[in-house]
Amino acid sequence: MKSISKELEIKYNRLKSELTGFRRLLVAYSGGVDSVLLLKVVSDVLGKNALGVIGVSPSLAKRELAEAQKIAEDFNLSYIMLQTREIEDENYASNPADRCYFCKKILFGEIYDYAREHGYSHIADGTNLDDVGDFRPGRQAAAEMKVVSPLKDAGFTKQDVRDLSRHLELPTWNKPALACLSSRIPAGTRVTPESLNRIERAEDYLQLLGFRVFRVRHHDNLARIEVAPHEISRFLDVEIRQKIHDEFKKIGYTFITLDLMGYRQGSMKELIDVNEVRKV
Repeated sequence: MKSISKELEIKYNRLKSELTGFRRLLVAYSGGVDSVLLLKVVSDVLGKNALGVIGVSPSLAKRELAEAQKIAEDFNLSYIMLQTREIEDENYASNPADRCYFCKKILFGEIYDYAREHGYSHIADGTNLDDVGDFRPGRQAAAEMKVVSPLKDAGFTKQDVRDLSRHLELPTWNKPALACLSSRIPAGTRVTPESLNRIERAEDYLQLLGFRVFRVRHHDNLARIEVAPHEISRFLDVEIRQKIHDEFKKIGYTFITLDLMGYRQGSMKELIDVNEVRKV
């Protein structure tokens, strides 16, 4: 077990202390580094009064769902799955720049209904301090639904989350950032089950080839591949390029390109004027 700094130990103790104030707590659980850590600590503190909730929809990759389930089961973390139907909401499917607001509104609405029916006092998410200054319309929905953010309130940064996850031997401590499949589609381009399926199949293939950090940005019949900068050199291999080209063609893309800047989180926001959309 890797040790943690005194500063992080203080934050960890603060987090556990704050969690004792909740009677029963639902955790929005996706299998990402933040929500895994939060559900683990909440479960350690509250025991059977903690429950993770996975929102299942076409925008959640099947491989991510399977991984979230495995982690929960490996660490004896209780969870349920709720089917969410955000893609049936025109506000979401039309894919405005603040699409995440409508997604989270639906997700937290479903979780809120479950909480009310089963006697849970609060809903928590994995927001940390580094999320606060970013453009995240989903946070407004969380605020409206009175979702609490224990990691943020205890002063956790993203690095703190990773360091404590490693200390607790959680396999997600170095997991790349997680985002829903809809985030690969430019604002204004409609989100459909077919486009989400195409993106998922393309990204599954990149994972099969051994790429670790990647996104397939969906521009109708064009796939723009982002990989970690240190993995770009793999595309110099003619065989790799040919395999990707052939597979993506089968999936339904006409043109397949490589983004020369590599993967960067939130690159689709470069197409958005954040001053014209809802901000938190």
